[in-house]
Amino acid sequence: MSGVWVFKNGVVRLVDGADSMQGSNARRKVLVHTPSEEVISSYAVLERKLSSLGWERYYDDPDLLQFHKRSTVHLISLPKDFNKFKSMHMYDIVVKNRNVFEVRDM
Repeated sequence: MSGVWVFKNGVVRLVDGADSMQGSNARRKVLVHTPSEEVISSYAVLERKLSSLGWERYYDDPDLLQFHKRSTVHLISLPKDFNKFKSMHMYDIVVKNRNVFEVRDM
């Protein structure tokens, strides 16, 4: 994983090339479900994959899609609009579901 670490509002996050570069040279990142090699193209597809792994949908915040796994303390929070689904959200899913998802350059 390469990129730039950004500290903003008390939070440190990794901004990769696709998030930090503007213009046509930026490579798009995609989230891939590795067992099926399927590119996650919508929240409906992602929700089906997460549900099969034991993640449950939370409906507390109308501005976010949130998933929780009972056996862990993990919470996945995503923007409601799939167009705002960035690589930082993808990496969060990868970290919480090792060996099931990957982030790849498109």
